[in-house]
Amino acid sequence: MFFAVLSVLITVVHLYLWRRLVHDTTRPGSRARVVGTVALVVCVALMIAALSLGTSVSPEIARWFAWPGYLWLAMFFYLLLALLVLELPRLALRGWLRRDPARTPDAAQAADTAEAAERAGSDGDEPGDRDEGESGSGSTPRISRRMALSRGSAALAGVVSLGLVGHGTTVAMGAPTVTHVPIALRRLDPRVEGFRIALISDVHLGPIIGRSFTQRIVDLVNAENVDAVAIAGDLVDGSVADLADAAAPLADLRSTHGTFYVTGNHEYYVGYEQWIDFVPTLGMRPLRNERVEIHHHGGVFDLAGINDATGYQWQDPGDVGEALAGRDPNRAVVLVAHQPVDFDDAVGHDVDLMLAGHTHGGQLSPFELAVTLQQGAVAGFYEKDRTKMYVTRGAGFWGPPVRVGAPPDITVVELRRG
Repeated sequence: MFFAVLSVLITVVHLYLWRRLVHDTTRPGSRARVVGTVALVVCVALMIAALSLGTSVSPEIARWFAWPGYLWLAMFFYLLLALLVLELPRLALRGWLRRDPARTPDAAQAADTAEAAERAGSDGDEPGDRDEGESGSGSTPRISRRMALSRGSAALAGVVSLGLVGHGTTVAMGAPTVTHVPIALRRLDPRVEGFRIALISDVHLGPIIGRSFTQRIVDLVNAENVDAVAIAGDLVDGSVADLADAAAPLADLRSTHGTFYVTGNHEYYVGYEQWIDFVPTLGMRPLRNERVEIHHHGGVFDLAGINDATGYQWQDPGDVGEALAGRDPNRAVVLVAHQPVDFDDAVGHDVDLMLAGHTHGGQLSPFELAVTLQQGAVAGFYEKDRTKMYVTRGAGFWGPPVRVGAPPDITVVELRRG
């Protein structure tokens, strides 16, 4: 149902794109209009296929739809934003368009009628845009101000969108940055000070991201010589049968106290039980609403993890209270959760530090504005009452292999006394 509604919405919005990019920039019946219309329909079909097929087919098959379909999704997003912004100068230039000298008085009257029909949902082509110039007697064809403005707007939107998507693709497919973040915890045992946790989230192994990407992450983490690794969900977009090989390099992660894993919402979409059963074969310990005591240099703190907030739909909800049951309240606790929306619950249970992902830092700016409204956080450091939170931008991406304004990230958190 979700994808059905999404497909209808995508189709409706693409009608607006067709209007501005094809209809308003080409002449009726021209080859350019036919080619533009067919190209847009193909792009919509590929995008819907990429979104709807998802994990229902093998990554080898899905890859044929994922690359073009998701790249168009990013182009579609930025084309839509650019064209909506360009509606403002179009609106401001309405008077200038009406005074177009290329339009005869009769043509101007016909154009006014056509504009009224356009607002009512009809074709609304400009008489001055059809085939001939002012004389209408076979003189050299000329375009009206309206078509010139439409072509200029379409070209500008296309150049901006293509530039953003092209740059964003190189960023998304490149190596994640390693961010070092020192965070002071009020109850941290001084003997544990300096403990370093590599926070990895949102790898999204699937039709685009595979084994080589995983190996790159492992190499970056191992170079840091950390004390523990925390994988905060959304590791995969597919089944164990399809992605076991892509995940295999994770078995080579090295740290003093091992690798810990919590589920993300995407694990539930593909069958979380199979991954809970599989990740221990890679040397990873799932934290299922539970905690472990980390003994380090004679000191100790609690490391806890909860199931993703989406899990309630599968009768597998996250539960901070359950994860922290029986703990020593004088001991520092670090909680790993997939979504920042669990922050208030962490605050209510007097957690010292929560580590999260999920947001991708917005992935496609300015989408971070919507993420903030839904999650209450996007990326970086947050603090409420006596609880702190750090949200990583994630190492991979979902959907478009594009990151604009939100480069991929692995965070190394250093615990300090404070």
